[in-house]
Formats: sequence, structure tokens, C-alpha cells
Amino acid sequence: MPGMGERIRVLAIASGGGHWVQLLRLGPAWDGCDVTYATVHADSAVDVAPAKLLTFTDASRKDWWRLARVAAEMAAIVARVRPQVVITTGAAPPLFALLFARAAGARTLWVDSIANGEVLSSSGKLARRVATTRVTQWPELAGDGVGYWGSVL
Repeated sequence: MPGMGERIRVLAIASGGGHWVQLLRLGPAWDGCDVTYATVHADSAVDVAPAKLLTFTDASRKDWWRLARVAAEMAAIVARVRPQVVITTGAAPPLFALLFARAAGARTLWVDSIANGEVLSSSGKLARRVATTRVTQWPELAGDGVGYWGSVL
């Protein structure tokens, strides 16, 4: 972790829509850190100013052919930011950021979307392989390597 006087570098990353809203609600958790945000919409810079905002291409199972491009973008973002901590509320693209950041020694946190009240999201299930810590926003989904710390909405 950082030396004396150094601030922890955090990459806070999420796709658009509800994932982004939930990520922003977590913002007080990284007060005092050097935060870079990443999402799919450049106009989201107003949500995080004066913090830095990077953008990436969105992709999902429906447009799987974009995933190679997304992986390259995530590798570039992680290389640029060099985060010590990565926090995401999903969806699929941030999984690549967790993978690359974890390989570089960062701690990673996956917060599954509150929209998934009956089962973890598909990406949340995959996060088991790449996230240091996974949490759900539904107490009944906790267990089997998934914690419950409360909800953000």
C-alpha cells in the first residue's frame, strides 16, 4: 500500500444506468483517495468532477464480438491508472478491469447490482474468479464467498 503521505489510487468503474448510479452512491467510501472513474458515457464527467473520468465501450452477452475490444480498453485503463484498489458495481466490462488489476496486485471489490434480488448476476457469478471480495445488496444472497454489507439504494 502507499507510503506515508501517499493517497490510495482507486479505480471506480461501472457500466451506465443503474450500475453507474449505484457506484456513485458508494463515493463517500473513497473520500481522501486519488480516484479515477470509468464508465461508458463521457457526459458522466459532470457526475464526478473534478475527478478524472475515462470511458470504455459497453458490451454484454448480446454483443459478445465487442468483448475483445473491451478487454483491450480495460487493460489500457488499468495500465494508465495503476490502481491499488478497483471497485465496481458491474456489469460485464468491469470484469476485465478486475482481472487485469488483480494480476497487477490490486485489491478488487465486486458489488452486485441491487436489481439482482433472486440470484447473483451472470457477471457477479464470474466475478468469483477475479474479485478479491464480492458482495450482494440482498442478505438472502449472501454466502458461498459472497458477503452482504447493506444496500446502496
